[in-house]
Amino acid sequence: MKALQKAWYSCFLILLTGCMGGPAPDPVNRKEGHLIYTHHARCRMDCRRITEKEIREILERGTINQAKSDPYGKPDPKYAFEGYTDEGQHLRVIFAPESDGLVVITCIDLSTEWPCDCH
Repeated sequence: MKALQKAWYSCFLILLTGCMGGPAPDPVNRKEGHLIYTHHARCRMDCRRITEKEIREILERGTINQAKSDPYGKPDPKYAFEGYTDEGQHLRVIFAPESDGLVVITCIDLSTEWPCDCH
C-alpha cells in the first residue's frame, strides 16, 4: 500500500509542477553580445570604479530583484540585477532590453557610498 501511495504522490507532484509551468523564463538575454551604455551609466561606472567586465558579470550571474525592477515599464521594461563581482563589489545594475541590444541604465554599489556628480 505504501508503494501505491508514493506512486500517486509522485504523479500528483509531477502534475502540479507541470500545471504551474515550472520556473519563469529569464526576461533578459544574459548572453547579450551588444550592451548599450547610457551617459548616466558611464558616469556612475566612473564614479564607482565599476568596469564593463563587472557589468557583464552581474548580467550573467546576478539575480533579478523584482522589487527594484519595472517589468511593465514604458517604453521599455527595466530589470534590476544584483550580485557580487569577482572583485567582491556588491552591485545592482539596471538593464532595459531593446531590439538592438541591452541598455545599461545605471549601476549602484550596494556596499559603498561613492562621491559622484552625475546629472
